[in-house]
Amino acid sequence: MDLLTPLTPEIISSLNAGDTITLSGNIYTARDAAHSRMHEALKQNKKPPFDYGGQVVFYAGPCPAPPGKPIGSVGPTTAGRMDAYAPDLIDAGLKIMIGKGNRLPQVIEAIKQQKGLYLVAVGGAAALLAKCVLSSDIVAYEDLGTEAIRRLKIEKMPLIVAIDSRGGSVFRQYG
Repeated sequence: MDLLTPLTPEIISSLNAGDTITLSGNIYTARDAAHSRMHEALKQNKKPPFDYGGQVVFYAGPCPAPPGKPIGSVGPTTAGRMDAYAPDLIDAGLKIMIGKGNRLPQVIEAIKQQKGLYLVAVGGAAALLAKCVLSSDIVAYEDLGTEAIRRLKIEKMPLIVAIDSRGGSVFRQYG
């Protein structure tokens, strides 16, 4: 199924754990250091680095772009590293996350409560995923280097729905 960001609540609710999709549109990269800063800004009632409402965050820190390319290799980071921050960011409007690996129960509960999604990308396929990126712009925390928040314009990034808006999980199905 080909989907375009931002995803509507109707599309989100129609997806089930195990569905495969291709995603196009704008997404944001953010890893550990950026999540720590976003979480701290949220606690201090500061303006977020981008409007979280309905957005997709890809847990990734891209490699520098080779000549003539918008980005270097860009693969998913283990999502559990963001689990300490995720419930609060989800409550603040973040709808969809892309990473790899399972999530803690409190993250799954926040996904259910806010009707979001957790998607997984295949680990070890960073060079392939980079081919889906049409453009890349730093939008916040440039001092973090590869962990700066970037807005990526992507086309047909292959993903799997790992946790759906009802809490269904591929991780429960496979152990």
